[in-house]
Amino acid sequence: MSMIHSRQQTYTGIDHEDHHGMTMTGRIIRDAWVFGLLSEGDGFAGKNAGDLQNLFEVVHKAWEPYGQLPSRLPAELAERHARIHAEAVARAKEMGWDAELDEDD
Repeated sequence: MSMIHSRQQTYTGIDHEDHHGMTMTGRIIRDAWVFGLLSEGDGFAGKNAGDLQNLFEVVHKAWEPYGQLPSRLPAELAERHARIHAEAVARAKEMGWDAELDEDD
């Protein structure tokens, strides 16, 4: 995980991510918000690589009934997913992120 401080071995948090959170780790954290696995806005700062791996696995499992596709989410989750991810994209663009240049998507 590229955003793990080598000295501290902790994640800096979604707000301190490269590409303003538009990374795989950022996407996993936002999906955890969608499914209620983390409180919305919890940036997961201070967690270690094992915590991130565990979160990835739990989020992956939460997606399984929906085939990993937002279009298959029930209405409430689909609305939350659309809002959370749209807000993240808008914020990242305001901060200079350019989707055309992003290799993580």
